[in-house]
Amino acid sequence: MPDEQNVVYPTQAMEFRDEVFGHFARMGAAFGHANRLQLIMVLAQGERSVETLANEVGATVANTSRHLRILAGAGLVTRRVEGTSRIYRLSSPAVAEAYYTLVNLAEQHIADVSSLADAFFNDIDGTTPISLEELAEISREGDVLLVDVRPPQEYAHGHLDGAINLPVGEIAGRLAELPPDAKVVAYCRGPYCVMSATAVHQLRASGHDAVRLAEVFKPSG
Repeated sequence: MPDEQNVVYPTQAMEFRDEVFGHFARMGAAFGHANRLQLIMVLAQGERSVETLANEVGATVANTSRHLRILAGAGLVTRRVEGTSRIYRLSSPAVAEAYYTLVNLAEQHIADVSSLADAFFNDIDGTTPISLEELAEISREGDVLLVDVRPPQEYAHGHLDGAINLPVGEIAGRLAELPPDAKVVAYCRGPYCVMSATAVHQLRASGHDAVRLAEVFKPSG
Protein backbone atom coordinates (compact mmCIF):
# COMPACT_ATOMS: atom_id res chain seq x y z
CA MET A 1 0.00 0.00 0.00
CA PRO A 2 1.52 3.36 -0.99
CA ASP A 3 2.35 5.85 1.72
CA GLU A 4 0.03 8.81 1.15
CA GLN A 5 2.55 11.13 2.80
CA ASN A 6 4.93 10.43 -0.09
CA VAL A 7 2.38 11.19 -2.81
CA VAL A 8 3.21 14.32 -4.80
CA TYR A 9 -0.05 16.03 -5.65
CA PRO A 10 -0.43 18.28 -8.69
CA THR A 11 -0.35 21.97 -7.93
CA GLN A 12 -4.00 22.27 -9.03
CA ALA A 13 -5.03 19.62 -6.50
CA MET A 14 -3.31 21.43 -3.66
CA GLU A 15 -4.82 24.76 -4.69
CA PHE A 16 -8.27 23.19 -4.93
CA ARG A 17 -7.96 21.59 -1.52
CA ASP A 18 -6.80 24.78 0.17
CA GLU A 19 -9.49 26.88 -1.49
CA VAL A 20 -12.42 24.55 -0.78
CA PHE A 21 -11.39 24.03 2.83
CA GLY A 22 -11.07 27.78 3.11
CA HIS A 23 -14.75 28.03 2.22
CA PHE A 24 -15.58 25.39 4.80
CA ALA A 25 -13.67 27.44 7.38
CA ARG A 26 -15.57 30.55 6.28
CA MET A 27 -18.82 28.75 7.06
CA GLY A 28 -17.49 27.71 10.44
CA ALA A 29 -16.43 31.29 11.18
CA ALA A 30 -19.94 32.52 10.39
CA PHE A 31 -21.30 30.16 13.05
CA GLY A 32 -18.49 31.14 15.43
CA HIS A 33 -20.11 33.97 17.36
CA ALA A 34 -22.66 33.77 20.19
CA ASN A 35 -24.79 36.61 18.79
CA ARG A 36 -24.98 35.02 15.36
CA LEU A 37 -26.02 31.70 16.86
CA GLN A 38 -28.81 33.45 18.74
CA LEU A 39 -29.95 35.06 15.49
CA ILE A 40 -30.01 31.64 13.83
CA MET A 41 -32.00 30.23 16.76
CA VAL A 42 -34.64 32.95 16.35
CA LEU A 43 -34.72 32.71 12.55
CA ALA A 44 -35.23 28.96 12.82
CA GLN A 45 -38.71 29.90 14.09
CA GLY A 46 -39.50 32.08 11.07
CA GLU A 47 -38.46 35.20 9.21
CA ARG A 48 -37.91 38.49 11.04
CA SER A 49 -37.14 42.12 10.38
CA VAL A 50 -33.79 43.47 11.53
CA GLU A 51 -35.52 45.57 14.18
CA THR A 52 -37.43 42.59 15.58
CA LEU A 53 -34.30 40.46 15.64
CA ALA A 54 -32.37 43.17 17.47
CA ASN A 55 -35.11 43.41 20.08
CA GLU A 56 -35.32 39.64 20.57
CA VAL A 57 -31.59 39.13 21.09
CA GLY A 58 -31.11 42.34 23.08
CA ALA A 59 -28.72 44.03 20.66
CA THR A 60 -28.61 47.26 18.70
CA VAL A 61 -29.95 47.37 15.15
CA ALA A 62 -26.49 48.30 13.89
CA ASN A 63 -24.81 45.36 15.60
CA THR A 64 -27.55 42.97 14.49
CA SER A 65 -27.22 44.20 10.89
CA ARG A 66 -23.47 43.60 11.00
CA HIS A 67 -23.92 40.00 12.13
CA LEU A 68 -26.64 39.42 9.54
CA ARG A 69 -24.29 40.63 6.81
CA ILE A 70 -21.73 38.05 7.90
CA LEU A 71 -24.36 35.30 7.92
CA ALA A 72 -25.57 36.42 4.49
CA GLY A 73 -22.01 36.47 3.17
CA ALA A 74 -21.67 32.80 4.10
CA GLY A 75 -25.00 31.99 2.47
CA LEU A 76 -26.72 31.14 5.76
CA VAL A 77 -29.46 33.77 5.55
CA THR A 78 -31.29 35.60 2.78
CA ARG A 79 -33.23 38.83 2.88
CA ARG A 80 -36.03 40.62 1.11
CA VAL A 81 -37.22 44.21 1.28
CA GLU A 82 -40.75 44.93 2.47
CA GLY A 83 -41.46 48.66 2.38
CA THR A 84 -38.73 50.20 4.49
CA SER A 85 -37.96 46.96 6.34
CA ARG A 86 -35.35 44.33 5.62
CA ILE A 87 -36.76 40.87 6.33
CA TYR A 88 -34.33 38.00 6.96
CA ARG A 89 -34.82 34.25 6.93
CA LEU A 90 -32.60 31.18 6.99
CA SER A 91 -31.48 30.21 3.51
CA SER A 92 -32.56 26.59 4.00
CA PRO A 93 -33.70 24.15 6.74
CA ALA A 94 -30.17 22.75 6.70
CA VAL A 95 -28.95 25.90 8.48
CA ALA A 96 -31.22 25.20 11.44
CA GLU A 97 -30.15 21.55 11.47
CA ALA A 98 -26.49 22.62 11.52
CA TYR A 99 -27.29 24.84 14.52
CA TYR A 100 -29.00 21.97 16.36
CA THR A 101 -26.06 19.69 15.55
CA LEU A 102 -23.64 22.26 16.96
CA VAL A 103 -25.73 22.49 20.14
CA ASN A 104 -25.76 18.71 20.50
CA LEU A 105 -21.99 18.52 20.05
CA ALA A 106 -21.49 21.18 22.72
CA GLU A 107 -23.77 19.29 25.09
CA GLN A 108 -21.79 16.09 24.57
CA HIS A 109 -18.27 17.49 24.72
CA ILE A 110 -18.32 20.66 26.83
CA ALA A 111 -19.19 19.93 30.44
CA ASP A 112 -19.77 23.61 31.18
CA VAL A 113 -22.90 23.58 29.00
CA SER A 114 -24.86 21.20 31.20
CA SER A 115 -23.54 22.61 34.47
CA LEU A 116 -24.39 26.16 33.38
CA ALA A 117 -27.86 25.13 32.22
CA ASP A 118 -28.54 23.15 35.40
CA ALA A 119 -27.52 26.06 37.62
CA PHE A 120 -29.61 28.59 35.70
CA PHE A 121 -32.80 26.56 35.36
CA ASN A 122 -32.66 25.25 38.93
CA ASP A 123 -32.37 28.83 40.14
CA ILE A 124 -35.09 30.37 37.98
CA ASP A 125 -37.79 27.71 38.08
CA GLY A 126 -36.52 24.81 40.20
CA THR A 127 -38.23 22.17 38.05
CA THR A 128 -37.12 19.26 35.89
CA PRO A 129 -38.29 19.60 32.28
CA ILE A 130 -40.50 16.85 30.90
CA SER A 131 -40.34 15.04 27.57
CA LEU A 132 -43.09 14.71 24.98
CA GLU A 133 -43.62 11.13 26.15
CA GLU A 134 -44.08 12.32 29.73
CA LEU A 135 -46.44 15.03 28.50
CA ALA A 136 -48.60 12.40 26.80
CA GLU A 137 -48.63 10.32 29.97
CA ILE A 138 -49.67 13.10 32.33
CA SER A 139 -52.27 14.27 29.79
CA ARG A 140 -53.98 10.90 30.18
CA GLU A 141 -53.88 11.18 33.96
CA GLY A 142 -55.34 14.65 34.48
CA ASP A 143 -56.05 18.18 33.28
CA VAL A 144 -53.02 19.53 31.39
CA LEU A 145 -52.70 22.86 29.61
CA LEU A 146 -49.96 23.07 26.96
CA VAL A 147 -48.77 26.66 26.60
CA ASP A 148 -46.62 28.08 23.81
CA VAL A 149 -44.94 31.16 25.28
CA ARG A 150 -43.26 32.33 22.06
CA PRO A 151 -44.33 35.51 20.22
CA PRO A 152 -47.58 35.27 18.23
CA GLN A 153 -45.81 35.22 14.84
CA GLU A 154 -43.82 32.15 15.85
CA TYR A 155 -46.97 30.41 17.12
CA ALA A 156 -48.71 31.21 13.83
CA HIS A 157 -45.76 29.79 11.89
CA GLY A 158 -46.15 26.44 13.66
CA HIS A 159 -46.89 25.00 17.10
CA LEU A 160 -47.51 21.75 18.94
CA ASP A 161 -50.98 20.27 18.60
CA GLY A 162 -53.31 21.45 21.34
CA ALA A 163 -51.09 24.30 22.52
CA ILE A 164 -52.51 27.74 23.24
CA ASN A 165 -50.41 30.85 22.66
CA LEU A 166 -49.58 32.76 25.83
CA PRO A 167 -46.54 34.96 25.13
CA VAL A 168 -44.31 35.25 28.17
CA GLY A 169 -44.80 39.02 28.28
CA GLU A 170 -48.58 38.60 28.61
CA ILE A 171 -48.69 36.02 31.38
CA ALA A 172 -49.09 38.44 34.29
CA GLY A 173 -52.17 40.01 32.69
CA ARG A 174 -53.81 36.74 31.62
CA LEU A 175 -53.49 34.54 34.69
CA ALA A 176 -57.27 34.60 35.16
CA GLU A 177 -57.66 32.73 31.84
CA LEU A 178 -55.79 29.69 33.13
CA PRO A 179 -57.67 26.78 34.79
CA PRO A 180 -56.55 26.88 38.44
CA ASP A 181 -56.27 23.10 38.79
CA ALA A 182 -54.55 22.33 35.48
CA LYS A 183 -50.90 21.40 35.19
CA VAL A 184 -49.35 23.93 32.86
CA VAL A 185 -46.62 22.74 30.51
CA ALA A 186 -44.75 25.62 28.86
CA TYR A 187 -42.48 25.46 25.85
CA CYS A 188 -40.62 27.91 23.62
CA ARG A 189 -37.71 27.31 21.22
CA GLY A 190 -35.94 24.49 23.00
CA PRO A 191 -33.93 23.63 26.11
CA TYR A 192 -31.82 26.81 26.07
CA CYS A 193 -34.65 29.23 25.39
CA VAL A 194 -35.19 31.23 28.57
CA MET A 195 -38.80 32.23 27.81
CA SER A 196 -40.33 28.98 29.06
CA ALA A 197 -38.26 29.06 32.26
CA THR A 198 -39.37 32.64 32.87
CA ALA A 199 -42.98 31.62 32.25
CA VAL A 200 -42.76 28.70 34.67
CA HIS A 201 -41.22 30.97 37.29
CA GLN A 202 -44.14 33.43 36.95
CA LEU A 203 -46.77 30.69 36.91
CA ARG A 204 -45.42 28.90 39.98
CA ALA A 205 -45.15 32.21 41.83
CA SER A 206 -48.86 32.75 41.15
CA GLY A 207 -49.78 29.34 42.53
CA HIS A 208 -50.00 27.28 39.33
CA ASP A 209 -48.45 23.85 38.92
CA ALA A 210 -46.11 24.45 35.97
CA VAL A 211 -43.18 22.73 34.27
CA ARG A 212 -41.13 23.19 31.11
CA LEU A 213 -41.09 20.99 28.04
CA ALA A 214 -37.58 19.80 27.22
CA GLU A 215 -37.77 19.20 23.48
CA VAL A 216 -36.71 21.64 20.80
CA PHE A 217 -39.64 22.97 18.77
CA LYS A 218 -38.83 22.84 15.06
CA PRO A 219 -41.30 24.42 12.61
CA SER A 220 -41.85 22.26 9.55
CA GLY A 221 -41.08 24.97 7.02
